[in-house]
Amino acid sequence: MPQFIYTAMDGNGKEQKGKIEAASEDAASSALKAKGLFPTSLKPAVAAVKKGASTRTGKKKGGGMNMALGPVVIKRKELTVVTRQLAILLSAGLPLIRSLHTLERQAKNPAVKIVLSKTAETVEGGATFAEALAQHPRSFDKLYLNMVRAGEASGAMEIILDRLASFMEKAARISGKVKSAMIYPCVVLTIALLAVVGLMIFIVPNFQKIFTELLGPNEPLPDITLLVMGISNTLVSHWYYYIGGVVGVVALYQVIVHIPAGKWGVDWCKYNMPLFGPIISKTAISRFSRTLGTLMSSGVPVLNALSIVKETSGNETVASAIQKVHDAVKEGEGIAKPLSGTKIFPEMVISMVEVGEETGKLPEMLDKIANTYDEEVDNAVSALTSMIEPLMIVLLAVIVGGIVIALFLPLTKIIEKLS
Repeated sequence: MPQFIYTAMDGNGKEQKGKIEAASEDAASSALKAKGLFPTSLKPAVAAVKKGASTRTGKKKGGGMNMALGPVVIKRKELTVVTRQLAILLSAGLPLIRSLHTLERQAKNPAVKIVLSKTAETVEGGATFAEALAQHPRSFDKLYLNMVRAGEASGAMEIILDRLASFMEKAARISGKVKSAMIYPCVVLTIALLAVVGLMIFIVPNFQKIFTELLGPNEPLPDITLLVMGISNTLVSHWYYYIGGVVGVVALYQVIVHIPAGKWGVDWCKYNMPLFGPIISKTAISRFSRTLGTLMSSGVPVLNALSIVKETSGNETVASAIQKVHDAVKEGEGIAKPLSGTKIFPEMVISMVEVGEETGKLPEMLDKIANTYDEEVDNAVSALTSMIEPLMIVLLAVIVGGIVIALFLPLTKIIEKLS
């Protein structure tokens, strides 16, 4: 009967290595699970020797390609799919390394192939799955790594990966809705701005010539007409001032957001701005609740979970509030009281967290909070979209109508003079 070399985690999270006889890899995996071991690596003894020989001779699969391309990154959408597929393969009883090689063979993206190949090789060399993933920090963030570590310690990797894939899918869905809500007004405003600039550069100067020829250079014009003509003349003759101003504003913004205090101020303004502020705040609360609940339900200690949530919050205002909660919990307090002191989270969230702590079901309560705020984000995005459309129409009407009125008023004088 063939022999298999295995690396597995026991019920206490300790790594066990050895050999086992079985008819096939699936039979070997089942036998190990029957003994209370969760296999992370399982390979035929003869194949392992051959692979070790090829490694010693320097024939590493994909090594040159990685050196040629430099750091490779798995995009978030592809990582979600890979995580879901890996969870399915592991739950079906396939060993970790075999699952990684299976996903590597079916992957179409070169970056996914390289990262999975390197990860499998590192695990075959004796490293844990989390240690192998940590060698690709641009593909796997701290949230991902800590959940994988929790999966290795608990021996329920397939459950953790499935939970992680669900988390990423929900986060991507909410992020997509918020981005769509932001894109619509930006596109409309950009088109309106281009239309106004076109009127100012190509249309208004022609009317100015007509007014000068028919009314004379000394004829007084309405104030609104003079304002529109002044802006038009500046755009035509000193256009570089406007370009320089736009570049200067963008450069100043980049400088501000790279300063801690400036970044905090910008994020505070986003968090409290009209129209978009409620969506941003609800999204931040949903992300905080879902991330913290997912980490805690996966077995990550609360202090480590709070540190990860802080780094993945995406908003300095929320991050500073979470840091205060982390420091208070470190001193022995619960989460609800310091959360209330931040003045960032609504009373409903604080009350639900408090109930979760009292009943010992905080992860489940955090998941309910996240689901509730996901629905509120959906409703807020729908309300904002329906509100923006008439506002954009009114804004365009005011701008274009103002230009038309400014050009029409002198025409009445011309008609009176000609009559």
